[in-house]
Formats: sequence, structure tokens, C-alpha cells
Amino acid sequence: MDTQQQFREAMAGCREIFSKKLHDYGAAWRIMRPSSVTDQIFIKANRIRSLELKGVSMVGEGIYPEFQAIVNYGIVGLIQLELGYADTEDIEAEEAMKLYDKHAQMALDLMLRKNHDYDEAWRAMRVSSYTDLILMKIYRTKQIEGHNGQTLISEGIDANYLDMINYSVFGLIKLSEEKEDAQEN
Repeated sequence: MDTQQQFREAMAGCREIFSKKLHDYGAAWRIMRPSSVTDQIFIKANRIRSLELKGVSMVGEGIYPEFQAIVNYGIVGLIQLELGYADTEDIEAEEAMKLYDKHAQMALDLMLRKNHDYDEAWRAMRVSSYTDLILMKIYRTKQIEGHNGQTLISEGIDANYLDMINYSVFGLIKLSEEKEDAQEN
């Protein structure tokens, strides 16, 4: 399977979760300021790192769902940057899903451009490296947020969210491949 197809399949799983949570909770996330979204992503990435180091989960959820959560919170962050945060749940599920798809496509398009230039170097990386890169992107994002979104030379918050999404999708792909290899052996 090619990278684009694998990416689309991983994103489809994330989208399904987002859609189901949207049904259960509505778009309650619309009240979150981008800095709060960044903190949610931090919690998820930090948990992944903790699970990688400890090798065991005490609450029964593993690394895979946490990468899915980072994808979804990354897209929420991009939506919040685009629309601004709200004081109430101000969009319907259909509109939220259109926005989700728009930003998921942006992540795919960026991945394809970077994948071309970097010649799929991500395939030779360890999943734990994606975790570390996501954490680094979070700390960069927090710095930019501390500067009210202003940078002198660096990409903005949106670019960091897109990179976090893409590293998470790479993690999902690699974890799926490892699971398939283990089942075959």
C-alpha cells in the first residue's frame, strides 16, 4: 500500500472517532482557546511518551488511540485558529465535519509535499521519535503562544499543528504495520 492510501486510512479512523464524539458531545470544543488545545495535545503526547518508557498502561488505553486524539485535537486547533474560539457551541455537526475534512486535506497535502522532498525518511524513524518531535512542536507552539502568535522567522502555530497531525499519522501507520507483521509471524 502506498503512503497516501495509508495516510487516508489512518485519517479515516480518526475522522470516525471525531464524528462519534461530535454526536455524543456536540461541538463543545468550540469554547477552547488554542492554548488549551495545545495543552490537550501535550497531555496526549506526554502520555504516549510515558507509555513508551514504562511499557504498561494502567487505564487500559494504549498509544494508538492517543495518536488518534492528537490528530483530532490538531484539527480542532486549526479550526479554532481559523474561526476563533466561541463562548458557546456555535456550529452544527455537519459544518464541523466540513471543517474537519478541509483541515485533514491540508494535512495530507502538506505530507505529500514534504514526503516528496524528504523521500519518505519518516519510514526509517522509530515511533518514539515521532513522540519526541510532537513534544518539541508543542513546546515551540507554547513559545509562539507566549509571543501572542508572533514570530520573527519561524512558521506559525498552524504549521506546528499540521506537523503534529502528520507525525501522529506516521505513528498510526507504523503501529498498524507492526501489528500486521506480528500477526503474520
